[in-house]
Amino acid sequence: MDLTVTLEEVQVVGQTPAGFRRNLYAKGGRFAGPKLSGEVLAGGGDWALDRPDGVIQLDVRITLRTDDLAMIYTRYHGVFDVEPQVLQRVRAGEDVDPREYYFRITPVFETSAREYQWLNRIVSVGVGRRTPTGVSYRVYQIR
Repeated sequence: MDLTVTLEEVQVVGQTPAGFRRNLYAKGGRFAGPKLSGEVLAGGGDWALDRPDGVIQLDVRITLRTDDLAMIYTRYHGVFDVEPQVLQRVRAGEDVDPREYYFRITPVFETSAREYQWLNRIVSVGVGRRTPTGVSYRVYQIR
């Protein structure tokens, strides 16, 4: 599926014992694929950590609501590995070609909706892209 999330303005927590912390909250978004489609609900977010090695470690939780009103809790960890000069362009709002960085996620889904129970049993990976207003992913089920 393709998943797009629009983000609020970043909240900078700053330097913590674990690294430099930024929180990015979801305003909303959309997702669509061959087996499901719907909207990303506001209120989730990414509790991102800039590690000492320069990699940004992602810790995301969002809720998806399908077009037929099923709710799907989604969480994922990920890695955003980007050179400092490219990251500066991304943070300035430039639409940077995703070949200039490495952005991968590992989504896990939870739902009580009978028609989407298959999501509770899969392994998935995603390839990310930063956009001027947030993030977008192409998510794949691993078979």
